[in-house]
Amino acid sequence: MKKMVFTMALMLMGVTAMAQNYIVVNSEKVFKSIAAYNTAITELESLAKQYQSQVDTKYEEVENLFETYQQQKASLSQSTRQSFENVILQKEKEAQELQEKLFGQDGQLMATRIAKIKPIQEKVFAAIEAYAKQVGAEVVIDSSNNPTLLYNAPSVERTDAVIAALK
Repeated sequence: MKKMVFTMALMLMGVTAMAQNYIVVNSEKVFKSIAAYNTAITELESLAKQYQSQVDTKYEEVENLFETYQQQKASLSQSTRQSFENVILQKEKEAQELQEKLFGQDGQLMATRIAKIKPIQEKVFAAIEAYAKQVGAEVVIDSSNNPTLLYNAPSVERTDAVIAALK
């Protein structure tokens, strides 16, 4: 019985010691505290609107061609209809290619996003790592948009300290 109580006490001390080796940081709050990040996000949103306008214009052109084709379809010869359909399909393909070029995974918007945001991310993650090492934390939990984090005690919340370390 004494061994069992002793073992339980050791396990409880181990869990308590482990619980003190982590901190919680809200990375979204940290990023939003950086003026360069907010500026970059605003610029990216503006660029996305501009790109979307270009894509919308291309699709409107396709839609107008299709409407014209539908109106004239009955009076066109088979070869002219086929030619018209090919032009519509080509224009639609061009619009899709433009959309992929601008918004795709390897598109211009993503490349610009990486160029503007990555240096800021690296700076923030380095600050979080340095702070974690300074306070002896082995694990940093990000509380921003984390659906699995159900509770964190204010004593482990270190977002404001990381923001202060960045400045």
